[in-house]
Amino acid sequence: MNLHENNAFGELGGAIGKGLIAGLAATAAITLSQMIEMRITKRQPSEAPLKVAERAAGLKPANKDDEQKLSQEIHWSYGTVWGITRGLISLTGLRGVPATLIHFGAIWGTAMVMLPKFKAAPPVYKEDAKAIVIDGFHHAVYAITAGIIYDTLDGAGKHDRRLNRLIDKLHVKGFISKLKF
Repeated sequence: MNLHENNAFGELGGAIGKGLIAGLAATAAITLSQMIEMRITKRQPSEAPLKVAERAAGLKPANKDDEQKLSQEIHWSYGTVWGITRGLISLTGLRGVPATLIHFGAIWGTAMVMLPKFKAAPPVYKEDAKAIVIDGFHHAVYAITAGIIYDTLDGAGKHDRRLNRLIDKLHVKGFISKLKF
């Protein structure tokens, strides 16, 4: 049995796993970006995650102290899961900048539709230009980080496959398996 044999479920599982790792790293990056921006602009944390959670799923913090905790839990979960989309995009064969641009469009586009739908933010055409630029910047930080992390993780798999093909072509597999490390 060839453990390195490619199959659809293995490719899908790998894409999802690498996507979750990329999404977690990207969520850390956007969180840092937002913290720096809020310190500079004196902006308060967004209430959008809480508004969406309450309207979509009926989630409501037990008290005022739990609001920020619930908001952060939603933020980290949502951001991490969006990494799966980056993995699914890679299954189309797209990598690098094209995949990152599609991922960015999906994430930011969804926010522009979803937040007004749940009355968590005004429609983009009613939004202040400065707020749009800042929001776009944060989403770009997320997408670029996710893309870099995903492509880095995915590159290792491609290199492994290339190495295995080279070993097969050189007919040294039997020789290598006899070596004791």
